[in-house]
Amino acid sequence: MKRKYTAITINDVAKASGVSVSTVSRVLNGKSDVSADTQERVLDVIDSLGYTSNLAARSMRSFRRNLVGLIMPDIGYPFAIEVMRGVNRAIAESEFDLLVYTTGDVRKAESAKHEQKYVSLLNNSITDGVIIVAPVVSEFPTNGLIVSIDPATDNPSYPYVQATNYEGAVEAMRYLLGLGHRRIGYIGGRTELNSSVQRLEGYRDSLRDSGMDIDESLIVIGDFTSKTAKPLAKQLLMISDPPTAIFASNDQSAMGVFEAAKELGIHIPDDLSLVGFDNIIDSAYLNLTTIDQHISEMGYIAAQMLIGMINKDSLVPKIYNMKTNLVIRNSCKRVSVI
Repeated sequence: MKRKYTAITINDVAKASGVSVSTVSRVLNGKSDVSADTQERVLDVIDSLGYTSNLAARSMRSFRRNLVGLIMPDIGYPFAIEVMRGVNRAIAESEFDLLVYTTGDVRKAESAKHEQKYVSLLNNSITDGVIIVAPVVSEFPTNGLIVSIDPATDNPSYPYVQATNYEGAVEAMRYLLGLGHRRIGYIGGRTELNSSVQRLEGYRDSLRDSGMDIDESLIVIGDFTSKTAKPLAKQLLMISDPPTAIFASNDQSAMGVFEAAKELGIHIPDDLSLVGFDNIIDSAYLNLTTIDQHISEMGYIAAQMLIGMINKDSLVPKIYNMKTNLVIRNSCKRVSVI
């Protein structure tokens, strides 16, 4: 898969900033003889282009560092924990060490700029390659090695691992439809992620294929967090003709549904059936029926792919589709026929 980018140089920064190379150099070295406006302009360009300057790294460019970078939006979320578990297993089996970078919150502003900056920083300095999890941008200004988990687009220029999100959503809907549900609500995730788009498409296509109209009032869009999903679930459950089932686009959102239902006096599964997506550890404790996308295994495969690329293994796949499967627990019930 051919890469599109060349490394960003100090000349590129100078040209984009409209200043001389020496001025950029003075800004990088913290000199006080550059005006505040010029400093701000140059620093903005440096951020937007993803330029990094590291003399020690440049002098060692031909040497292996035996260090892999992992970039993710929030290491506190169950999804991230499972990814790290899988990556760590691959690292433990290799000669590499691991460096983790995070912005700390999936909802933090300017996450795209942070992603590009971190990828460029790590790949142009201290790591042999990076794994980036659920990026919101599709391409990065670096020639360094990249593997993505859950990429932002269908066909990025770098290798990636993704779950069969569409097929998983169809399987979840097939299960609910098979239980007789016809009013099925949907709580979506972050709209900038390809996985969210694919799961929503699976929901919509399943209804169409069953000969049913799509009721837009049954579709609400969240951000994959339980905090946001809770009021959205209440919104669905308080309409005049509420759903008998809800398909939440991830298990964190399903937890928000549990909380909302409890506050409204609605019992799962007697009054409301619920299906999630992820199969994080907490879903087993909640007896949640969900789609397993084998998150830890995705982390393991991504790390193996990157290590293979660093070791110049020609057999490394460009795309790895992790097959999903339905895990049936006790959060769904057949619709009673009156």
